Amino acid sequence: MVKIVELLSPAKDRISLISAIKNGANSVYVGLDGYNMRANIANFSMEEISEAAALCHQRGVKLYVCINTSLSEVEVEKLKVNMPKLKDSGADAVIVSDLGAVKIARDSEMEVHMSVQANITNSESLKVLKELGVNRIILSRELPIQSIQEIAVNSPMELEVFVHGAMCVAVSGRCFLSSYMYNKSANCGECLQPCRKEWKLTSEDDEEFILGENNFSNTGNTSETRATTHILSPRDLCMVEHIPLLIESGVKVFKIEGRAKPADYVATVTKVYREAINEYEAGLWNTPEHEENVIRWLEELKNVFNRGFDTGFYFNTPKENSSSNEAKYKKKDVGEVVNYYKRVQAAEIRIWDDIDVGDALIIQGQTTGSIEQTVESIQIDGKPVKKGAKGQNVAVHVTDIVRPGDNVYKMVFKN
Repeated sequence: MVKIVELLSPAKDRISLISAIKNGANSVYVGLDGYNMRANIANFSMEEISEAAALCHQRGVKLYVCINTSLSEVEVEKLKVNMPKLKDSGADAVIVSDLGAVKIARDSEMEVHMSVQANITNSESLKVLKELGVNRIILSRELPIQSIQEIAVNSPMELEVFVHGAMCVAVSGRCFLSSYMYNKSANCGECLQPCRKEWKLTSEDDEEFILGENNFSNTGNTSETRATTHILSPRDLCMVEHIPLLIESGVKVFKIEGRAKPADYVATVTKVYREAINEYEAGLWNTPEHEENVIRWLEELKNVFNRGFDTGFYFNTPKENSSSNEAKYKKKDVGEVVNYYKRVQAAEIRIWDDIDVGDALIIQGQTTGSIEQTVESIQIDGKPVKKGAKGQNVAVHVTDIVRPGDNVYKMVFKN
């Protein structure tokens, strides 16, 4: 079957990379140390990018490297040295926002994707960038679907859009709050996200008010009601219900935000969007089963980190802002895999917290990636039990291969 749309997933480390590949990503994007918009997280060294490219290519997946910060004169000179190394690493493309970086990449014969940081909002800009050697454009997040459709008609190259993940209160990330408050530049990948905090208004009489979605609450003795939201913190983008509209708009690449997110987030979100795309491609979107699938997809997405969901600017403007993390579950570290028995598909797990039949586990490792597993049965010394207690080694049936040293987490419902 001809691929209708490419699914592009994020990875902050090897575990996330494996999780993206195993759950159906066509391509993965990572950050190069010192050159990307997630400077505060672990990024990939040049050696790790070579390893990542090899892993991706073994599974027919492409690897893109982010170099999308504002570049100083010194950084440009360093990039001239590092770009040929990126070419040799096997990376398939670089994601850039700086015009100088475009030239440096083309000089090394690298494929170039223009970052959302470039704020591209019209087809004339696309034509100029095409002449400069750009191969793909990630369109501005602030475009409504009608504008995307119009741009696609006149586009001389592939278009990419975000379909899921965090949204920025500023225009495609061009924010100065972090610079102003903490001397940490968002445009250099150092954003400390003051927009995610709760904000207060202080009057001349030193009365403090919490600003919120549902009320304007005095924090003194006259009112005990707190606001239910953080006024500068947008909900997360979620377009899983609108896959046909996006595909038919002419967009060729669906991008998932989340290079700072854990591997279970990458695994779940990639899996959900892969299933949704496959369902559309198979002509099953308008079936009774589809309605059930949408409900299940949304529930699965709610189980990993989120701030509530919105459709962003696709249908004009986002809804009112929401409160912080609304994930229903949190991960609790409960053990480690000590052995895997392939013939019976069972993992021996040393546990340092109780687990019960029916618990939902997440198993993560450098080769395993991130997999979810419901505890269908527990055995101790070959005998079935309903519960494993702290300090015991237990055998649990698993549906995927796991490896000694893999970390085991239990999903715990948030009160």
